[in-house]
Amino acid sequence: MARDNSPIVKQSRREGYALAPKAHKVMAKKSGIPGEHGDKRVRGGSLYLTQLREKQKVRRIYGLLEKQFAKVMSEAQKAEGLTGEKLLEFLERRADNAVFRAGFATTRRQARQLVSHGHFLLNGRRIDIPSIRLNPGDVLEVRPKSQKTEYFKNLPNIMGAASTAPLSWLKVDGKKMKIEVTAMPKREEAEAGINEQLIVEYYSR
Repeated sequence: MARDNSPIVKQSRREGYALAPKAHKVMAKKSGIPGEHGDKRVRGGSLYLTQLREKQKVRRIYGLLEKQFAKVMSEAQKAEGLTGEKLLEFLERRADNAVFRAGFATTRRQARQLVSHGHFLLNGRRIDIPSIRLNPGDVLEVRPKSQKTEYFKNLPNIMGAASTAPLSWLKVDGKKMKIEVTAMPKREEAEAGINEQLIVEYYSR
């Protein structure tokens, strides 16, 4: 399965946005663009560059490759409603994002790995595709066999360490290791600091 395995801290510095908890500490000391000549490269500049960087930031937040992100954007453009809001809704409804949002993983990369390794059941059936889009009424739960692993035995501590807030569209049962989708994600519950209109404008060129 294709994925971007480049260092998350380096990505965070490039976008000027902490993509993982450990990036906060590093960026407090090194806030510039990575590379030998990073400080000499101009952040911002033209409108096109601003739109591009916003697209890259959101793509990296949710851990998608370029083609994957473009496909989601194309679906958002065809869907009813505001394109930017539909884009964020589709990204939030990914199975790996739901696992992260529920606090079952401390990063989206970790959540993606948990799903791709087949640790979850979706409505009773085992899944290993992180990009599966969830709908209201869907139930994600940790497989009985996986619940016996050291990782999931330690889930209460993992949930305590996760930097996620409760969401209106997810009902989480840590004891039963179950996540229920109760509604569609709200725009205000998506990742903070995103200007989705810049992304819409980028793809409208």
